[in-house]
Formats: sequence, C-alpha cells, structure tokens
Amino acid sequence: MITLTELAKPEGIIFDIMRFAIYDGPGIRTVVFLKGCPLSCWWCHNPEGQTTGRQLMLRPDRCIGCGRCLAVCERGAIAWVDERLVTQSKCQACFRCVEVCPTEARQVVGRKQSVDQVMAEIEKDQIFYDQSGGGVTFSGGEPLLQPDFLRALLSECRAREIHTAVETAGQASWDHLLEVSRLTDLFLYDLKLVANEQHIKYTGVSNRAILANLTALAERHNNIIIRIPVIPGINDTEKSINDFIDFLGGLRIKEIHLLPYHKTGEDKYKRLGRRYRMPSCETPSDKTMDSIAAQFSVLGRKVKVGG
Repeated sequence: MITLTELAKPEGIIFDIMRFAIYDGPGIRTVVFLKGCPLSCWWCHNPEGQTTGRQLMLRPDRCIGCGRCLAVCERGAIAWVDERLVTQSKCQACFRCVEVCPTEARQVVGRKQSVDQVMAEIEKDQIFYDQSGGGVTFSGGEPLLQPDFLRALLSECRAREIHTAVETAGQASWDHLLEVSRLTDLFLYDLKLVANEQHIKYTGVSNRAILANLTALAERHNNIIIRIPVIPGINDTEKSINDFIDFLGGLRIKEIHLLPYHKTGEDKYKRLGRRYRMPSCETPSDKTMDSIAAQFSVLGRKVKVGG
C-alpha cells in the first residue's frame, strides 16, 4: 500500500502518548491522545483534552518559589498571594513562564505533531504489538475532531500492519466516521446516557448524533466494543440501565465494557484552574458493578467490568 506523501500529511494537536497500555484494546498498546472534545462530561478524567488549543497546567507541589515566572510575565498575571505564586485570570498563555521554570511546575498541555513524529513513537514498540496482539489506540479528547490527522495516522498504521483502535464518543460528522471506519480495526465506542435530556445536562451536548452514528456504524463494522462509564447517581439507575439495554439490544456489537467511575483526574482540574463538579461522588463497589454487569448479560454479549 502506498503511504501518504509528505505534502499530503496533515499535522495535529496531541496532549499525550502513553506506552505499554493494556486497558485500551487487546494486547500491549500505545495510546495517542488527540486534543479537543465536543463533550464536557462532569466526570471527565482528561479535562486537559477538552479544549483544542494549548493550555497552561500548574504543578504547585513542584514550585520552589524562585520567582523566575514572575519576572518574565509581561502582563503581570503572576503574583505572590499568601506566600505562594498564583496565576491570575489575565494570563494569556504565552508560556514564557514555562520556558524559565526550572522544576516543571509550569507545563504546556498540547503540542503540534506531524504524522511522521507520531508514527516514530508508535513504531518504537512494534515488537510488543506483534508478540501480544496489540497495537495503537487513538483516543482523546475526541479523535474525530481532527479527522484528517486521524485518517492519515490510521493509513500509516495500516501500511505497517499495526492493529488500530479508535476510542470515540461518536459526536462527529457521519461522513468523517464512515471514512475513518474503513481504516479502523476496532472501535471503542463510549456511551454515557441514552436519555437525551440527561445527556445534555451532564455532557453539554445532545446524544442524537451519537446514537444515530452508532446505529449506522454497527451496520457496517463488525468489531465494536461499547464502553459505558458507570457514574453513581447519574447512569446507574434502573431506568438508565434499561435504556442502555433497550438501545443496544438491536445493534451488532462485540462486547460491553462497564467502567467504574474514579477520581484519578480530579487533581488535573485544580492544575488547570477549573472546578471539579463531582467531588462527593465515590467509586462504585465491586458488588454494585457485578450486579449491573448481570443485568446487561440479558443482551447475550460478553460483558466485562473494566477496560
């Protein structure tokens, strides 16, 4: 297969590349996180992936109070408050403070990458993909927000016979999803809620396109795993579970993965200067997860707790 020429390869924005992952598809995988997402889920554990542009992320625990950031900030957005350096709202994210910080207490989230740069990282572990039946997973954010970049990466992976998975919430153009589906070995399709009003409340967008896209995709692609984050008090009710079962019952899907809510992303909100909206929510117990999994078993598909 002929790969894309240099002139045809687009650039994209990523915010992380995680190697040796085992929960985002089969085998040992590299997960590439593309920046930008049309959803703003209350429980999102990758809030740094929601916006499309670069962001300033702070690590106050690493700050030694040297004041170098204060000296280079031309807008006066950094100040001493209660004997610590605080970044104020007038910050324009010029990132000069990041350049002079000696302890990486100030970091840039998001970097522009070429297809070749990302592929160079992916190929470092190709021997592990081959031995474990693994590959690369494109996640986010929402990778379909960068369709040209995603499609180019998938094409390069296919040319190198690297197994590909795309993790998506499905809020995208059907044309883009259809094009990507032709190059994708496995879809990890995230479903949050079936009831549209609730979906709007907790994610900020309607789920009509999400459900329609999944229905159409299931008619054309034979390797789809549904991933449902189980959020106590939001989508773990009897009605929500029955909604999921009723909707998924008529679709050709491979498996259902139930992902228990966790708080691992809570600290990121503080570092981004954002409020976390679910501080009192707790991880569901193993007993609760097993009970929910038993209810989904009526669909006659493999149901798994965890990714």
